[in-house]
Amino acid sequence: MRRRFRALTAALLALPLTLTVAPSAHAADPTTMTSGFYVDPNSSAKQWVAANPADGRTPAINASLANTPMARWFGAWSGTIGTATGAYVGAADNADKLPVLVAYNIYHRDYCGGHSAGGAASPSAYATWIAQFAGGIANRPAVVILEPDAIADYGCMNQTQIREREGMITGALAEFNRQAPNTWVYLDAGNPGWVSAAAMAQRLHEAGLRQAHGFSLNISNYFTTAQNTAYGNSVNSELSARYGYTKPFVVDTSRNGNGANGEWCNAAGRRIGTPTRLGGGAEMLLWIKAPGESDGNCGVGAGSSAGQFLPEVAYKMIYGY
Repeated sequence: MRRRFRALTAALLALPLTLTVAPSAHAADPTTMTSGFYVDPNSSAKQWVAANPADGRTPAINASLANTPMARWFGAWSGTIGTATGAYVGAADNADKLPVLVAYNIYHRDYCGGHSAGGAASPSAYATWIAQFAGGIANRPAVVILEPDAIADYGCMNQTQIREREGMITGALAEFNRQAPNTWVYLDAGNPGWVSAAAMAQRLHEAGLRQAHGFSLNISNYFTTAQNTAYGNSVNSELSARYGYTKPFVVDTSRNGNGANGEWCNAAGRRIGTPTRLGGGAEMLLWIKAPGESDGNCGVGAGSSAGQFLPEVAYKMIYGY
């Protein structure tokens, strides 16, 4: 990806020409500093394939999942976070590849949903954690998805809690701006079925979107790329009308090959979508949620915990049944 990549996507070009795209907090484009996306050598699919060479599902999982670039999620389980992010982006940098990282440790994480509850012990603990996260990346090229669901998950929160969360997000963006000049940070914006575009635009702006490179959509969900593109364009129309700028967006296509069926937690009959690449109606299409990893004790993952790799779910997702 050493060629110059246009940050303004075809989807955004469809918006009125009077709109202006707020400049990225960083001048550097990490997609031009690398030669493709990084394949996590320790992904859950990779580990399962290595441990189960004789399983009849192994060839399909290896071919369709284990060697596809996808994000690695970081949280309390990651140990010393600066060391963890530093090692990951360092390995990607040595391979001349672009890593995608997910920061998932905000205080009161999944406060209203509950399946992935946890996170940092306090806002100050989160501030320390995210500063070390950014410091580990330093000046190496990376893409970071910042706190999936964090600003969509306001339904049960009071205004004091919302303002507290906004402060944590704004502080996180400031740390990436200060310490990671070659990182594009996307602030998560939920999915088309959760929060209206108008409400999401306001939440993004109040959480500091101007400081981010863009926003992310559909993480761990199933809405089609077309639905997400339409929603992202609507969010940008609201941002332009209210605040005078727009931003690029990325879409998680890891599980949206069959679209959504109204369920969000380990929905049956879903299918993997377009693999990670540039463009596709958004700035990038990314595999952010690893196919086959459980959303929690629900749906076809009943009895599992969030993040657990379920080979039968993964296998069925490859074929869409």
